[in-house]
Amino acid sequence: MKKIEAIIKPFKLDEVREALSEIGIMGLTATEVKGFGRQKGHTELYRGAEYVVDFLPKVKLDLVVSNSLLDKAVETIIKVSHTGKIGDGKIFVSDVNEVIRIRTGEKGDDAI
Repeated sequence: MKKIEAIIKPFKLDEVREALSEIGIMGLTATEVKGFGRQKGHTELYRGAEYVVDFLPKVKLDLVVSNSLLDKAVETIIKVSHTGKIGDGKIFVSDVNEVIRIRTGEKGDDAI
């Protein structure tokens, strides 16, 4: 099993969720986060004063998938969240040793 952490632009959340659902991924966690990468933030004008916004709003998706769905899930996230502009985000993939569903006690792929 693998854990996918994807940082995407907020307006892409619904599209990504729907696309993942279509390939059979039924669960994910979405968290509103702020951060910066190469973008380094940007400047905005507010009431005549210019100020720097260092941290930009993003959405972090956390999902655990079986090894067989990993490539398809990553490809789907890339395809749907890609705009071609700086700040599209990143995807991190890591190993998951065990998953346990608290309600039933199911383990492994059955608990996903």
